[in-house]
Amino acid sequence: MNETALIIVDIQNDFCKGGALEVPNGEEIISGINKIIESFHNSSMPIFATRDWHPSNHCSFQANGGLWPVHCVQGTYGSEIHSDLMIDDRVTIINKGTEIDKEAYSGFDGTDFADKLRKKNISKVIIAGLATDYCINWTTMGALKNRFSTKVISDLIKGIDLELGDCERAIAEMKNNGANFINSSELN
Repeated sequence: MNETALIIVDIQNDFCKGGALEVPNGEEIISGINKIIESFHNSSMPIFATRDWHPSNHCSFQANGGLWPVHCVQGTYGSEIHSDLMIDDRVTIINKGTEIDKEAYSGFDGTDFADKLRKKNISKVIIAGLATDYCINWTTMGALKNRFSTKVISDLIKGIDLELGDCERAIAEMKNNGANFINSSELN
């Protein structure tokens, strides 16, 4: 049984070009992620995709005292996974941020994600997606906290840099806690 899973983080319309919370050039990583998806499918390796799945009055929204504009509200176009990403029924979707009063940058926060991985005998994860300084960082830290060997694909992540240097600090934090950074070419 395969011990490695791919985790694709938050490639949703609201985080891509024209979205409510656009990650600059976020959609540019989709074609590279699709190559990894194809490789994982060809090897019958498991793939998971996280997505923000917020109620309409979520605590992360500015109107409720949070940092962000309204984004990824359950069932809206903005919450949908970007149509260019090759996601089908072989990919397990992990919804996060579903509780009104709980922020959830990590796919492991308030979900049974770790249990789902363990049930598939996964011990290693490879992470790509959006955004480096938030959901990539937190999902990576969640994977490490749950004792999964963790790699991040450095050329298949994009960040927000709300404050200049946020992405660099997030990458340093992930590395300092045991995440390995690789280039997508190392997976081919």
